[in-house]
Amino acid sequence: MNKILRLITTSFFIAIFIAGCSSKKSSQPKVADKPPVELYQDATAALESANYEKASEILEALDSRYPFGPHSDQVQLDLIYAYYKRNEMALTLSNIDKFIRLNPTHKDLDYVYYIRGLTNLSVDDQFFQNLFGIDRFNRDQSPHQRAFKDFNQILKYYPNSEYAKDARQRMIYIKDRVARYEVSIAEWYIKREAYIAAINRSKIVLNNYPDTESVEDALEIMIKAYDELGLEEPKANALAVLKLNYPDSNVVKRSERWTLFDW
Repeated sequence: MNKILRLITTSFFIAIFIAGCSSKKSSQPKVADKPPVELYQDATAALESANYEKASEILEALDSRYPFGPHSDQVQLDLIYAYYKRNEMALTLSNIDKFIRLNPTHKDLDYVYYIRGLTNLSVDDQFFQNLFGIDRFNRDQSPHQRAFKDFNQILKYYPNSEYAKDARQRMIYIKDRVARYEVSIAEWYIKREAYIAAINRSKIVLNNYPDTESVEDALEIMIKAYDELGLEEPKANALAVLKLNYPDSNVVKRSERWTLFDW
């Protein structure tokens, strides 16, 4: 029994010793204690070599040790970029919001909004989507709608920004994607015979995204829903708009055959 007790006691103290050594080791800072200028040079070198993990570690140390240092604003901007390149989207967005809150008139806010837009676009990306080119337009589009607002901020307040052209192109893509999302919901309602809901979703496309290709689909869904509900006047109005803008639509061609047959 005494031997067992001694063995347990010895094991206990060995465990404490190992834990103490490991805690001392982990408590040592990852980033060397250097002047802020040298640390920023190290962070810049890491960014230029695409070592974003190392860069973010150095920039985090700089931000915490020298919050009012000579490169404080640029440190925060570089940290945002490093997080974005590491696909740390939550950290990217939280640091962007913090930067905007603390620097509402900063000269580089166009860049910050641009990165926030790109980040919101990336929030919903997944490995298999990128690998196989899967277009998940029928999923929740909230991140894309937030990205649209970010890019719109650039066009509204910084029209001469170097990011304005790309922001405009991305807004066109987002509008088309969100419009297709609304159409997919309208189609879902049609299948479940929820015709009023289908009409309302289609109207969202007509009112908010009139310059997208989804307008034709939205009009066709409205015509189908009005027909099922027996609402002839709004059906005729929707058909007239469809015929005027999309004369080659299958619905238009069928309606012409129906008219001829009825006559």
